[in-house]
Amino acid sequence: MVKGSMLRDALISGAVVIGNKKREVDELNVYPVPDGDTGTNMSMTMGNALKELRLLDASAPVHQVAEVAASALLRGARGNSGVILSLIFRGFAKALAGKKIATCADLAKALELGSEAAYKAVMKPAEGTILTVVRLASVKAAEIATEEDAAVFWEQVCLEAERALEKTPEMLPVLKKAGVVDAGGKGLVVIFRAMLEVFKGGKAEEPIVEQKEPAIVGSAAGGVDDEEITFTYCTEFLVQKKEDCKDSLALRAYLETIGDCVVVVDDNDIIKVHVHTDHPGKALEEGLLFGMLTNLKIENMRIQHENKVREARLMQSVGEFTPAAPSKKFGFVAVAAGKGVEDMFKDLGADCIVRGGQTMNPSTDDILSAILATPAEIVFVLPNNKNIILAAEQASKLVTDRQVCVMQTRFVPQGIAAMLNFDPDADFNQNRVAMAKAIERVQTGQITFAARDSDYEGKSIKKGEILALENGRLAFSSNDVTKAAYKLTRKLMKNGAEFVTLIYGADVTEETAANTEKLFRAKLGDKVEINLINGGQPVYYYIISVE
Repeated sequence: MVKGSMLRDALISGAVVIGNKKREVDELNVYPVPDGDTGTNMSMTMGNALKELRLLDASAPVHQVAEVAASALLRGARGNSGVILSLIFRGFAKALAGKKIATCADLAKALELGSEAAYKAVMKPAEGTILTVVRLASVKAAEIATEEDAAVFWEQVCLEAERALEKTPEMLPVLKKAGVVDAGGKGLVVIFRAMLEVFKGGKAEEPIVEQKEPAIVGSAAGGVDDEEITFTYCTEFLVQKKEDCKDSLALRAYLETIGDCVVVVDDNDIIKVHVHTDHPGKALEEGLLFGMLTNLKIENMRIQHENKVREARLMQSVGEFTPAAPSKKFGFVAVAAGKGVEDMFKDLGADCIVRGGQTMNPSTDDILSAILATPAEIVFVLPNNKNIILAAEQASKLVTDRQVCVMQTRFVPQGIAAMLNFDPDADFNQNRVAMAKAIERVQTGQITFAARDSDYEGKSIKKGEILALENGRLAFSSNDVTKAAYKLTRKLMKNGAEFVTLIYGADVTEETAANTEKLFRAKLGDKVEINLINGGQPVYYYIISVE
């Protein structure tokens, strides 16, 4: 039997542990482009339920715990993995409705309903993913539903989930090629295992306190400013001590003369070293006096902080969304990142902009708030990213006072094309069809960089390489952004084109963008109309639209 307090602590533990291990899950992503990161999305989704679960009294029945968790997870769901996770636990709320305590049979039913909901939510369910893991775990749960001990029951569920996870590379060749298991499935196993420890009688896990990072406070990003960073490089390494190794206190003393945040831990044959310094080479040279160096890691904290500031700016909502009663027929909500891209959607008539996109997936609640702030009877939602569509669809199901239509826009150019083909004098169906056709006509190219080393679809990709994506699929890699942009555009034009739009990002200067435009005009001639727009978007050097 599982009481409400036990289920509450199990879910809290699951949220905490996936938060502690999110990077481990993130590293399983095999696609080399910067993405929303599965572990991060699952952690943020689970984390949304933490506060509300902790506020619940120990006497709360299981149905209340399950409902509170399910509601918070759905509202906080980010990315496809987060939405699927929220639907799995929505199964718990349905199966435990009205129950004070839960039997193993109830938990088996919860997994069954959660699995079914997750499969139904995905337009084209793929095996070898988190879906497979939860489905096979639910099948095992049904087989042992007569078990009376919750800990024994859930341990078998975890073992089956782990077996399913190990099978994912055999179901998805891309996983096998990379030598990894599915990231979403791994995240689910992490959560299930953390829950098991509570079912066994343990306490809910506590967050790991990591090395303090520079805070993001102040006003530079709508409440974001730089905290002073004294030294640039966070330097970490292990020393395998040599036989005549000197006392590690000497190493600590030296490091304190060239930096701060010094940590030197002497553990038998190993010395663990951490220091913030402007001279990582000197730290390494000093470490060599004590033995052989391994596990070296040097990170530029100023660049890391700049990225955090940029992300905070982009994730901040455009003002506070205030609910608005419908006062017109049609309205639009668009997801966008970058001031220029946002301005394009505003100029085309978007009522609300939800800031987000690749690597910054907004939550279901973010999108829901924007929908409710759009003063229209019919609201079209443009996710403009394939990893946001599912969250948008879940948000639409929570709206009761207006009609919501989520257009399947996977890229910014598709969202722009949809709005350009909107006719305020046409009815809903006419507009929906016209916009859907426009979405299919536009060809999209993206120039970005490899976020990780990868062997993807037969291509060996190194971190930092320039990547060209043709309608979301990796086309080729390069070492030159401008040449890659032109080569990719020619590929997109293989069936002819009249219009080419180049949207350049935050990491491209005006001068570089202007030179790229000159190259395009010289190569493509007068038959193609070329537009250059400062989008200011992160992640992508160029977003290319071809029609």
